[in-house]
Amino acid sequence: MAAMLYLRSRWQRWWEARQPVADTHGTTQRNTYILPTAAGLAFCGTLGVLLLASINEQLSLGYALTFALTGAGLASMHTTHANLRGLQMDLKAPEGVHAGDDYAVELRLHNPGRARFGIAVSAQLHDGETPPAWVDVPALGHSVLTLRLPAPRRGLQALPRLVIATRFPLGFFRAWSYWRPAAKVWIYPRAEAVTPPFPAQAEAGAGEAASTHQSQAGTDFSGVRSYRRGDSMKHILWRKSTLAMDQGAAPWVRETEAPLARDLWLDWRDTQGRDVEARLSRLTAWVLAAERQGQPYGLRLAGHELPPMLGAAHRQACLERLAAYAT
Repeated sequence: MAAMLYLRSRWQRWWEARQPVADTHGTTQRNTYILPTAAGLAFCGTLGVLLLASINEQLSLGYALTFALTGAGLASMHTTHANLRGLQMDLKAPEGVHAGDDYAVELRLHNPGRARFGIAVSAQLHDGETPPAWVDVPALGHSVLTLRLPAPRRGLQALPRLVIATRFPLGFFRAWSYWRPAAKVWIYPRAEAVTPPFPAQAEAGAGEAASTHQSQAGTDFSGVRSYRRGDSMKHILWRKSTLAMDQGAAPWVRETEAPLARDLWLDWRDTQGRDVEARLSRLTAWVLAAERQGQPYGLRLAGHELPPMLGAAHRQACLERLAAYAT
């Protein structure tokens, strides 16, 4: 048993050395493999029967037919291998998605030679190989192919090994090459289906401390009004207020559609009483809801704290922190 494990590890190291991890890939003589398909094996068997029949019956036309078909089969093998060999490929790192959704891997194929037909790309997952996506690459041109892959669990996941294959032109042989991408994809926790209300303590704030974190939730102009004590000086319309102030009246202040909103804290402790994945799911739903509503929010999770902000970068930072949470 120990000897088998040793040989298997040696084989694995040798195999991985032939497949370096990279976000670019080129199909060469060294990493392109070819074997006959079921149709190819049947074709070889047919050639064997024709040859035996020609020998037994001394048929000159039988010999001619057998050798002509053999030449066609060898030409097919060479064409199949050449159809894949020499392609250059690179990929665009996929954007993060939520667990249970599919993420898209965009592949770009560059062809320095003649046109390539029937190029198939699939991914090797734990439960088998995905259905292939097909593309043709024009001569001295480029093609883009999008491969959609499942995202079953959260975390920073490595992309699966890709298989680039072809059976062009006759389907008697299959040539293929393996590609191990270096890029990774963030799989965020799946958001709770129905977003619950925000935590009461975050909604109510913490008195005077919460008022120091106020931010404007909207800036749409709706009119003007007289100055009230506590209004921000930057909202005073100084040019319009000059005459009113000369007459002893209060200055005019810009009125906005949306009221000032307090910063919202999303805390791990506000999800107690649920399992870990359910708690992460609820926090994810709160993050997405706060972003949609334009409500500045912060995240407290397992000793880490992200201060209240808004924007795509802040949302991504919060979702990545949730995705990377380890029990």
